Amino acid sequence: MIGRLRAGTAFVDQTSFRADVDIASQITTLSQIDNVGRRAASTVSMGGRGWEIRMIDDDVYMKTDLDLPGVGHDWMALDPARVPSAFALSFEPGKNDPGGSARLINAIVTARADGPRISGTLDVTRIGNGNGISFRPAPAGEFPDSVRNQAFHASLDAEGRLVSFLIPEANGAPSASLRYSDFGAAFEVVRPDGAVKAPDALYRQLGVGG
Repeated sequence: MIGRLRAGTAFVDQTSFRADVDIASQITTLSQIDNVGRRAASTVSMGGRGWEIRMIDDDVYMKTDLDLPGVGHDWMALDPARVPSAFALSFEPGKNDPGGSARLINAIVTARADGPRISGTLDVTRIGNGNGISFRPAPAGEFPDSVRNQAFHASLDAEGRLVSFLIPEANGAPSASLRYSDFGAAFEVVRPDGAVKAPDALYRQLGVGG
């Protein structure tokens, strides 16, 4: 079953697609990416505020309406080498899925199939951090043992592509969903005019929640 899920993400390296991530309706991400054409656009929202990223070949641009110390609200040109790997989109194989499906699949403990639907359990502590779905432990700094058997439900389309991966709220962990769509659809990424060099203060603050 896990092999079917891995095969269902092959489209990441083959065509353009859209990835939507929702964590407890508090953090949402919409990404469009074409790894073959090296174009990507992503928006992240937390309570109506967040940031937008555009990537064109080796150039990375970002704009945020968050009040980050030492960071303005204009479009900025980033140095890709200084962007934390857990934050940045990338066109490099293995790092080019804004949905982070590989981390979810790697965390699966049990799985069973019912036609195009695959359900089972995963270990939240093995998901790790990165683009897409991530969980943070409670303020005490540790996950309860119960999250090592968290339910999940995934769906494949008629062509075997992964189109949804859902984690219901349980065991103190919030609900989370990942959905893929718009396979092969054309989209435009515009290079922003007048982008300023990103200040040093930005790089150490990159990440969900700052």
